[in-house]
Amino acid sequence: MQAFLKGTSISTKTPLPKDRGVAATAGSSGENKKAKPVPWVEKYRPKCVDEVAFQEEVVAVLKKSLEGADLPNLLFYGPPGTGKTSTILAAARELFGPELFRLRVLELNASDERGIQVVREKVKNFAQLTVSGSRSDGKPCPPFKIVILDEADSMTSAAQAALRRTMEKESKTTRFCLICNYVSRIIEPLTSRCSKFRFKPLSDKIQQQRLLDIADKEHVKISNEGIAYLVKVSEGDLRKAITFLQSATRLTGGKEVTEKVITDIAGVIPAETINGIFAACQSGSFDKLEAVVKDLIDEGHAATQLVNQFHDVVVESDNLSDKQKSVITEKLAEVDKCLADGADEHLQLMSLCATVMQQLTQNC
Repeated sequence: MQAFLKGTSISTKTPLPKDRGVAATAGSSGENKKAKPVPWVEKYRPKCVDEVAFQEEVVAVLKKSLEGADLPNLLFYGPPGTGKTSTILAAARELFGPELFRLRVLELNASDERGIQVVREKVKNFAQLTVSGSRSDGKPCPPFKIVILDEADSMTSAAQAALRRTMEKESKTTRFCLICNYVSRIIEPLTSRCSKFRFKPLSDKIQQQRLLDIADKEHVKISNEGIAYLVKVSEGDLRKAITFLQSATRLTGGKEVTEKVITDIAGVIPAETINGIFAACQSGSFDKLEAVVKDLIDEGHAATQLVNQFHDVVVESDNLSDKQKSVITEKLAEVDKCLADGADEHLQLMSLCATVMQQLTQNC
């Protein structure tokens, strides 16, 4: 009986011809080789130190270390999207080459667990490993590893304090690179052990140049005015500008990217809407003002975005006296704090607009 069952189980299997098996394998490997879609931010991330834009001092120091000079512990700080992480990753790739990069670099981001226990165990164990100074391609390789702590300002003070001794003890085999937005949130003993470099917000010209280059490579139709508006909206953050450009391209589906499309994607409140709020404030009618604010919120605009744009309009306005500007900007600060604490958007905007109305109508 068992023999009979075995026989049937064998006979039900259909043998696969050799040539078909080979074809199937070739087909699957061909499919795997297709280029995967990558976000443009990653696709155009600098691959070497020379490609880093607008940060001359940092690039000069890293070039010296690539030529053979020793690398100090580094502290990069500055606004987001200015190239801090890209710079150290590009330098590490040039130092160690593609093969040793994974072995020699430990990168910990804010999304990783980075409490005091991780610093004592993972970082310390990695730092204690000794390395040789040779590469498979024959190029000289520094005899140290690099630990990159991205967004270090979100680490607890206890975790930062635990890092101090490790930085000193393992100075022969490991270099640390701390990356943060606010240097004031890094404890003093750590900042004194590092060479500090401030990453400046990218100039409009540099951003426009990089965006035009990407638009050309990706065959995106966009005018110079559109690029200039994109740079203005991104506020010195190149990563944000590239993301907006990719989103706008996907939205238009090959047609020209216009200022209106960028406005919609970036969540910027149109100038006509801002002017409408000012007109309602000047009218002195509270009912009109309430209707305008309700429409603004119903259209889905963020209150924080209005506060930011309102600030620019008020500061640049020629129709307001210095005293009026100071009262309105003080109110803007109060509203911004309340919104950050989770206050109701409608009430805060009504409070702000009521103050603006008071200032605009008191001279009438």
